[in-house]
Amino acid sequence: MATIRPTDGTGSDDARQASPARAVRLPSMADVAALAGVSSQTVSRVVNARSNVDADTRDRVLAAMEDIGYRPNSAARALKSGKFSTIGVIMFTLSSFGNMRTLDAVATAAAQAGYSITLIPVALPTQGAVAGAVNRLAEQAVDGIVIIMEAHILDRIDVTVPTGLPVVIVDSDAGERYTVVDTDQTEGARLATQHLLDLGHKTVWHIAGPESSFSAGRRTASWRATLKAADAPVPPVLEGDWNAESGYRHGVTLAADPSVTAIFASNDQMALGVMRAMHEAGRSVPADVSVVGFDDMREADAFWPPLTTVHQDFGQVGRLCIEKLLRQIDSPAAVGPGTTIVPTHLVVRASTAPPPAR
Repeated sequence: MATIRPTDGTGSDDARQASPARAVRLPSMADVAALAGVSSQTVSRVVNARSNVDADTRDRVLAAMEDIGYRPNSAARALKSGKFSTIGVIMFTLSSFGNMRTLDAVATAAAQAGYSITLIPVALPTQGAVAGAVNRLAEQAVDGIVIIMEAHILDRIDVTVPTGLPVVIVDSDAGERYTVVDTDQTEGARLATQHLLDLGHKTVWHIAGPESSFSAGRRTASWRATLKAADAPVPPVLEGDWNAESGYRHGVTLAADPSVTAIFASNDQMALGVMRAMHEAGRSVPADVSVVGFDDMREADAFWPPLTTVHQDFGQVGRLCIEKLLRQIDSPAAVGPGTTIVPTHLVVRASTAPPPAR
């Protein structure tokens, strides 16, 4: 590959060695045009994938670009078009499985649409932190923003995004003012709880996610409503933190109570901790205690026993986020406020069974 460098005009090797180092000039569109024997306008049409260039000329231009190492100036093209092919993502928690799966889905859908991702994690879910992250993304020239909310804003009931940029929010109750995409947390928790009741369990204990979490709150509310609708006793909520350790800690307590026969954990990691606690206590899953999780992580069917859990379609969430955001980018009035719900469904495996005979 040839490299175009400036010379001092002397033609002398000694003179070049004695002269101070100079910056290497990157190949330009004019250089490509000169090598291919075409006009700069023709090179521009090839770079921008225009159709009004014959095949032989296009091949000659592409070969010249490859030969001298020319790369189109995407920044200049973005400034000219007003589009940067970049989407900003703000998220509060990088450690939870659901958030990481959502981020992966959003990034995959964005890449398929020809967009890159700029991620800004936010340590505390405050209004100022969100505003600061949005402003940073605006300075970095993004076309739109996806906010993976998950947590309640600490210093205000609702989030306010201080920008004119297109925005889609994941996992929030802000659908009256923003475009929101979420999975059906309520139905998923209802299915999990009702499945255990239908097996004959008198009640279902619940290990919830953190109180600050939107999704945990909806799952807990649905669990409670399902028990009440069935006239079943409602045990006290045990709050976890999405990690297996908190599931294990609560599982140790529940394993010591012989009346506990069914547990719904708010995610699969906590369910895994529960099953370990039951095993250590000598209580069999599912013969003595049935356990249901939420998320359907890839490893759920590799637990022992394989875990009954609620499946969330994170891929669909990511596709819908990017689809709605790109529609806003192309036509700001095309997508208004409102919440789109992606269905959840129960995957029944071997961790649930009827309660033991008394």
